[in-house]
Formats: sequence, C-alpha cells, structure tokens
Amino acid sequence: MASKTFAMKFFSMLISSFAIIQMAAAADPNILTGFIAPPNVTVDGNFFTFTGMRSLVGGGLPTAFKVSKAALAEFPALNGQSVSIAVLEFPAGSTNPPHIHPRSAELLFLIDGTLQVGFVDTTNKLFTQTLQTGDMFVFPKGLVHFQYNAAANAPAIAISAFGSANAGTVSIPNTLFNASIDDNVLALSFKTDVATIQHLKAGLAPKS
Repeated sequence: MASKTFAMKFFSMLISSFAIIQMAAAADPNILTGFIAPPNVTVDGNFFTFTGMRSLVGGGLPTAFKVSKAALAEFPALNGQSVSIAVLEFPAGSTNPPHIHPRSAELLFLIDGTLQVGFVDTTNKLFTQTLQTGDMFVFPKGLVHFQYNAAANAPAIAISAFGSANAGTVSIPNTLFNASIDDNVLALSFKTDVATIQHLKAGLAPKS
C-alpha cells in the first residue's frame, strides 16, 4: 500500500513538473488565423496602423528616462503576432534600472549616442558593453538587465524589439520596495536595518 501511495505521489509530481516546464517554455500562442481582431472593431488599414510614436518625431527630449511602447496594450493588432517594440529615450546621466522581461528576449538597437548596457546570467556573471551609435545588443529572455547613459551632456536613443506582443516588464527596485514586502524581510535579505529599507522605499515612492 505504501509503495502504491508513493507511486501515485511520484506520478503527480511528474505531471506537475511537465506542466511547469510547459509554462516556463511558453511564448505567445500560435494562432489559426492571419490576425486577431477584438469584437465589434472595424478591420481596415487603420486597425493595423499605430500612430502613438508620432510625438517622438521632432519632439524635445524628456528630462528623465522615458519608454514609449507599441505592445499589445497600446496596439491591439499585435495580438498573436509575437512582436512589439519600445523606444527608449535617455537624457544625459539617466538609467533604465535593472529589470526583466519574463516572456521575451530583447534586441536593442542604439540609434543615437552611447549607452552602457549589461545583464546578469543565472550564475551571477555580469556581461556588459558600451554601445556606440549603430550597435545592437541582445538581452536574453528573463534575465536581469539594465541600460545607462553615462554621458555628461549627450542624450541617447534606442529602439528595442521583442519576440512577444506582451513581453512584460518587472522592475527590480519597484518590485522589491514598492510591493508591500515586510520591511523586516527586506532588511534581513539585504543584511541591513529597517531604517535603511524605509529610506529606500521613500525614495522610490510614486511622486504625487
């Protein structure tokens, strides 16, 4: 009887493991039609056109790091197409803090300026590079990465392409310090005190 119970538990664990592997390997699902249109939407050339980047043409640079996205939320025609882009604008001295994209790799193309980039693999090895205008860099799927414009006066602009219509972004600082994780847990994890954690949280709190 005990061996039968163990076998059933082992089989359940095996099935669960396969399910987890399938979830981890999942990307945008394949579709059986050329495109997916929301209900009650007129499908013509306008549906497949995104105009949200027009403000970037001839516009001034922002005073802080800014991301302009054309992903599923902004551009519904991307549903099922496994592609999206973002335009990244870096004033001098600004950074895109460490973050991950859980559902896609990121291919960054630097179109102006210089940019320090890097990612950390699962062995905690850091891979960095200083990109020049015209360079590309790939951030592997799901790994922590960042970009930093170290120039004192010059801005930098990059375009990032993703292999998912909804790559997702998880900001490491915001996830840790703006998600109501108990201060004691964070203090113990970072081997510091609660006062330091509260100071970090205050600095990352949304500006009213």
